[in-house]
Amino acid sequence: MSKFKFLALGVLLASTVTAVHAEDRFSLGAGVAVVENPYKQYDNDFWPVPVVNYEGDNFWFRGLGAGYYLWNDQTDKLSVMAYYLPQYFKPGDSDNRQLRRLDKRKSTMMAGFSYTHFTQYGFLRTSLAGDTLDNNNGILWDIAWLYRYTNGGLTLTPGIGAEWNSDNMNEYYYGVSRKESRRSGLDDYDPEDGWNPYVELTASYQLTDSWTVYGTGRYTHLSDEIKDSPMVDKSWSGLLSAGVTYTF
Repeated sequence: MSKFKFLALGVLLASTVTAVHAEDRFSLGAGVAVVENPYKQYDNDFWPVPVVNYEGDNFWFRGLGAGYYLWNDQTDKLSVMAYYLPQYFKPGDSDNRQLRRLDKRKSTMMAGFSYTHFTQYGFLRTSLAGDTLDNNNGILWDIAWLYRYTNGGLTLTPGIGAEWNSDNMNEYYYGVSRKESRRSGLDDYDPEDGWNPYVELTASYQLTDSWTVYGTGRYTHLSDEIKDSPMVDKSWSGLLSAGVTYTF
């Protein structure tokens, strides 16, 4: 199955709970997600999503990422972190004849820093990470502003942000080399870096002290550097996910 970018699905699910102030909390859960990805003639993906979250004084683990706090109080949280980026391109997953003749793109492990700053008007969430496995040799920078609203057991967290992909990142996942161009008939393409703005919304409802249901959605408007790729036929990517968690 094809996977989706930006701090990817597990990292997205993790980032939406970054603002939790409670310490020493551990939760398990499961859900399902549908992902719309921009490659030509890729069907929507429907796949199960395991949820494993831990928030402590010194360490955190969320989705596909984990980190160690360098600073952790009620206002600011700075950590070194690493996460698995499950973005890849597998030619056989496309129904497009030309895309099936391109090279495979691999997923990778990213590492860097994450920072969250809380105010009475919402919170800033940002992260900067680079490829550690020399697969794409790229850098991802994400920055967003979110606001958390709670009414009884219902919590809504809307946000607006943008993701910056370095030129290496865009070239690896969306570029077409001259060799691939000759083999596939697609134009060769060498993209630069680019910004991908997005909006997101997470909703959760606490059924009991331990059980919570959640839903997450994100719409990403792709940069011109991605949209202009001959591998792509959409100007956007999207994610919807829902599930249930149990907190110990």
